Amino acid sequence: MTPAQELLRRLVAVNSVNPDLVPGAPGEGEIARFVAGWCREQGLEVHWLEATPGRPSVVAVARGTGGGRSLLFNGHLDTVGVAGMAEPFQPRAEGGRLYGRGAYDMKGGVAAMLWAVAEARKLGLRGDVVAACVADEEYASLGSFELVGAGFRADAAVVTEPSELEVVVAHKGFVWLEVETHGVAAHGSMPELGVDAIAHMGRVLVALEQLGLRLRSGPAHPLLGTPSLHASLIEGGQELSSYPASCKLALERRTVPGESAESVEREVREVLGRLAAEDPAFRYSLRRGLERPPHELPGSEPILGVLRAKARAELGHEPEVKGRPFWTDCAVLSTAGIPTLLFGPRGTGAHAAEEWVDLDSVERCARVYLETAREFCA
Repeated sequence: MTPAQELLRRLVAVNSVNPDLVPGAPGEGEIARFVAGWCREQGLEVHWLEATPGRPSVVAVARGTGGGRSLLFNGHLDTVGVAGMAEPFQPRAEGGRLYGRGAYDMKGGVAAMLWAVAEARKLGLRGDVVAACVADEEYASLGSFELVGAGFRADAAVVTEPSELEVVVAHKGFVWLEVETHGVAAHGSMPELGVDAIAHMGRVLVALEQLGLRLRSGPAHPLLGTPSLHASLIEGGQELSSYPASCKLALERRTVPGESAESVEREVREVLGRLAAEDPAFRYSLRRGLERPPHELPGSEPILGVLRAKARAELGHEPEVKGRPFWTDCAVLSTAGIPTLLFGPRGTGAHAAEEWVDLDSVERCARVYLETAREFCA
């Protein structure tokens, strides 16, 4: 194995399952300590971030000589759970692949970026090269929010999530909303006294389905397609013999660049307002929950041209420029004013019972990262 691949093997051997996804899981403590120690051994400047106890992130800096552009690499240390996996933390190399939880999502990218930053330290570049190994991307992105909140900035950033060696410059965001319809509880034998909150929610579901169809047949983003809306969870009622006083619906709205949480809330509120105007007995409340913005990197940003050129030289062909439907920490960095793209290795099995990363692609990513830093930060 190459040094980057051996580092990957050691990272996969550490259980870093996110405790917000699996209660009682260890989180990032052990793996953060390993990463911090490895980085110190490489002569990197190490910063420890732990605003949330037990959820640390590590920032390693190859400090430049001064006057050059800075480049930040970002990757998360946490993984999802291991249900259905026989030996999730015993990495196995076979057929050019490394198997194990987190190998693909995303310790392959973390290993490649750490190797690249350690090598960049030896080049005497003018600008800083930074590796941010962050906590909690799989749940609420505590680590990347803490990173920017602590004042870490760069002239550009590369998130090293797996991308099949394609350059990703855009992804969707999301907004979570909860709709509650309010009825009147009454004995099931007394319909003149009761108002059925679940029946009212049925009308909400039909109206939201129609809205979702309109969204998916409307204008499409060139890289991401159309926005979408779906009902996720529903609960209501208290017993078979009573009219339900309440019904709650949790829904998710996926957003594209140009949309915001505020515009999404207005859109859903208009639907509910029309239902209320049609029936004086229809009463509701609407609450907005977790929200994350979409992301798009302008094509004029220098980091895009530099990384594409280095990827082309490494791969022997022009890498495709793509969008992705899922959310990533790119949006946290870009919202903080850091031009950000995503580029990472090949593999499969993110969140699945069998997960593997292509080892050659990890090595290729490491070289692309290093050569990108060499030019961008010179």
